[in-house]
Amino acid sequence: QVQLVESGGGLVQAGGSLRLSCAASGRTLSSYAMGWFRQAPGKEREFVAAISRRGGTTIDADSVKGRFTISRDNLKNTVYLQMNSLKPDDTAVYYCAGCLANMCYGEGDYDYWGQGTQVTVSS
Repeated sequence: QVQLVESGGGLVQAGGSLRLSCAASGRTLSSYAMGWFRQAPGKEREFVAAISRRGGTTIDADSVKGRFTISRDNLKNTVYLQMNSLKPDDTAVYYCAGCLANMCYGEGDYDYWGQGTQVTVSS
């Protein structure tokens, strides 16, 4: 079983950038497709981006397309979310998640979740 720990969140002004990291332990990250999700106050958790086990395929939510980039370094057992041109609407707790498949799309497909990291974008 894999354990996931997110880091890199914080407070940033609109238009700024942050890079989130998700470090995996317990099992090698290359066994898992990985995703990022977020949950804003009073809203349901939503999909942000996903990446296949070897990184050859990525998908992004329309709301972040062209601004966020998901990537992974399996040698470092880490997945990243580079977030540029941040907007106040991006304010949320960001979660990384893993599933034992080459690629997962829906929230229900993911079996392993981190504890989340807070991202706050000020206007």
